[in-house]
Amino acid sequence: MKKLSIVKIGGNVIDDNRSLKEFISEFAEMDGAYILVHGGGKVASQIGALMGIEPQMIDGRRITDAETLDLVTMVYGGLTNKKIVAQLQAQGINAIGLTGADGNTLLAHRRPKKEIDYGFVGDISAEGVNIDLIQSLLQQELSPVFCALTHDGKGQMLNTNADTIASVLAVALSEAFEVDLVYCFEQPGVLSDFEKKTVIAELNSSNYAEFKKEGVINSGMIPKLDNAFDALKAGVKTVRIIHFSDLKKNVAGTLIRL
Repeated sequence: MKKLSIVKIGGNVIDDNRSLKEFISEFAEMDGAYILVHGGGKVASQIGALMGIEPQMIDGRRITDAETLDLVTMVYGGLTNKKIVAQLQAQGINAIGLTGADGNTLLAHRRPKKEIDYGFVGDISAEGVNIDLIQSLLQQELSPVFCALTHDGKGQMLNTNADTIASVLAVALSEAFEVDLVYCFEQPGVLSDFEKKTVIAELNSSNYAEFKKEGVINSGMIPKLDNAFDALKAGVKTVRIIHFSDLKKNVAGTLIRL
């Protein structure tokens, strides 16, 4: 079975031109087929502030009203996505930047209103992935670069968590490929001690539950890890969380196991 790497880049890397350039150089040297997924929330917040749009966040998740949706569509699908694609082209990678609406690649549904109304936020499952089109792009040696935007098939764009998009893509494509899902950011892995940068070498369902109970793992890392375990349960071969500069090095970071 052919190998496919799905790499999600986020955190402060996208904000810093030097870090992004270093990551792009690492990514361009990877073997086999690959898909890149990126966020861009901090850039959106910075540009939003210049436009008088203040971010509304609950538990690290962005409330996306109509004005904010216009903002993230411009930043994620435009500025950030095309900057990454241009840098990949400079490294000899024939990349194609995509939102979920392009080619109907990622079909989602708007998150239902419950205790919190998240606005124009999309939830997606593997059934919403246009596997045939993505495989066709890969066969043409095009490298898809997905931003954190999906659509509902009725003309509405939706803001969707990039970690979730990466996980869902990995699950959907695991029947056709041997998928390695990699989450990259500015830390060397999942940390048990933030000050000492002590990396948890391996996480499984058991010790993950203990780390959460003890408060060692909390906040924004929990949704990322939940996505990682969901991907493994659905057939993804490997999931790693690493520093963005370790993509090609023999550095494991944190390996996720069931």
